[in-house]
Amino acid sequence: MFAGTTTVMPPLGHLTAPATWQCVDLISDLHLQAAETATFEAWRHFMRTTEAQAVLILGDLFEVWVGDDAVASDPFLQACAEILRQTAERITVGFMPGNRDFLLGHNFLSSCGVQALNDPTVLEWGDLRLLLSHGDALCVADVDYQRFRLQVRSADWQRAFLAQPLQERLRLARAMRTQSESQKLSDAVYADADTPTSLAWLSAANSRHLIHGHTHKPADHRLLETPHALRQVLSDWSLDHTPLRAQALRLRSNGQTERLDIGPKAPSLSPVT
Repeated sequence: MFAGTTTVMPPLGHLTAPATWQCVDLISDLHLQAAETATFEAWRHFMRTTEAQAVLILGDLFEVWVGDDAVASDPFLQACAEILRQTAERITVGFMPGNRDFLLGHNFLSSCGVQALNDPTVLEWGDLRLLLSHGDALCVADVDYQRFRLQVRSADWQRAFLAQPLQERLRLARAMRTQSESQKLSDAVYADADTPTSLAWLSAANSRHLIHGHTHKPADHRLLETPHALRQVLSDWSLDHTPLRAQALRLRSNGQTERLDIGPKAPSLSPVT
């Protein structure tokens, strides 16, 4: 579909929407943690009240995930699991791994009734063909991160990490979070999703519409005028710190998208222009 792009896309997953779906909500980068109660409460309210037929979570639902065995001793994770479970009894809930919660396992998802999604995944919905991703693999200019990502996504590394005692995994996670926070306070410039890579993925997926999170830069990017190619970036959620921000991207079966503002007040819909 798009000439001049050669970047290889990871194995592609597929999700076919049933004919009964009228709208789908996409969220990512909530970074849920026990210390940030406002974000958690907004997410709980959203999951209980959304009118969509599906909620698809495109990664980093949790600030950190060190293994499914952590749930048994963590009341906060148990509360999150119950919200997922209750929502999945009512509507479809899908989860795609992010860079913070890629160790979240199929056993946990299955116990909550949540459908696992590959990164990337094509959502086929009538005449629509949408490419969904967390987005970190698209930030190819961050070479150090891409090397780290390749390492930690390997089966050998994950087996070795999960074989360590839970307390040691939690200690390592705290150390990585401290390092990440220090980087945020520096003048480091974070890589954005690469346009040639995004176009290559769209071409390989036979799609013209890419939706992802990760960058915390919600916006709509026209990648090409002819043929039309759109990259929509999801909002991160942060209602415990200013500036307050939290959005879901609502998709409708006719292809229209709207950004749903989430907050202490009743949500309001604002059309995407």
